[in-house]
Amino acid sequence: MSTSTQQIIPMLAYEDGIAALNWLCEVFGFEEITRMTDDNGRLSHGEIAMGNNILMVAEPTPDYQGPARHAQNCAIAAKLYSVPYVINGVLVYVDNVKKHYEQAKNGGATILSELEEGFPGTRYRAADLEGQRWMFIQKE
Repeated sequence: MSTSTQQIIPMLAYEDGIAALNWLCEVFGFEEITRMTDDNGRLSHGEIAMGNNILMVAEPTPDYQGPARHAQNCAIAAKLYSVPYVINGVLVYVDNVKKHYEQAKNGGATILSELEEGFPGTRYRAADLEGQRWMFIQKE
């Protein structure tokens, strides 16, 4: 896959990179491009794509805590993540946001905001299996 048109590539860390890679493809509709594991079976580098845009996924260290677990162990993080907004997240444009919303909801995503209409397009916010935050939008 060529990244010549994509100048910014998000990189997300997960406690269980393999589970995250599988979940993101199944629930949010990404396509797996690359899966590299270390000698312990941990995801050292993964790439998923939607259209011509890629996102990198990996497990940094066994000590890493995803946003959901960090919020359980830290009062300040819990307060930050008490709002439904995207905090250090990813914005993804999709062709059919209502269909995407239903797939995400049925797949176990935590819906942070129901479908909203208005400028700049119909959208919703969700958290994935480890609490990373996403906004999916369909331009009007």
